[in-house]
Amino acid sequence: MSMIRLTVASGSLTPQGRTTVQRDLADALLRCEGAPDAAFFRAQLWSYLVELPEGAQITAADDTPRFLIEVTVPQAVLSEEGKARLVAEATGIVLSAAGLAQADAPRVWVLVHEQPDGTWGAGGSIVRHADLVALAREQHAGE
Repeated sequence: MSMIRLTVASGSLTPQGRTTVQRDLADALLRCEGAPDAAFFRAQLWSYLVELPEGAQITAADDTPRFLIEVTVPQAVLSEEGKARLVAEATGIVLSAAGLAQADAPRVWVLVHEQPDGTWGAGGSIVRHADLVALAREQHAGE
C-alpha cells in the first residue's frame, strides 16, 4: 500500500513524459521496495499527477518550474539504501519526463513519508504491514 504524488507546474512535462512518468515512478518504487513484480503489488501502488495552474508555484527567486515527488509507504518498507536509490531514480525519471538535464536535479525534491503501522486504512479497516505480507504470500502461492 504505497502511494506516489508528483506535483508539477502545468506544461512542465513533455507530452511523452506526461504519459509515462506515473508508471515509471511506480516501477521505481516497487524496485526500491524489493517487492515482486506481481499484479497484487501493482494494484496497491497508487500514483497521482497533480498539475498546478500557471503561477501557482514559484520560489522567492524565480518562477522556474520545480517538481515535488511525495512517496508514502508503510514504515520500514524502504531500507536506507532503498530510499537513496528511490530518490536518485525518481529524480532521473522526472528530469527525463520534463526534458531536463542532470544539472536541473536541484529542482526535483523527493519526500519519503513513512506511515507507522496501524495508521493506514483501506476498505473501512486498518491495514497492518503483516496483513499485506500475508496477502502477498497468498497471491504468490496462487500464481
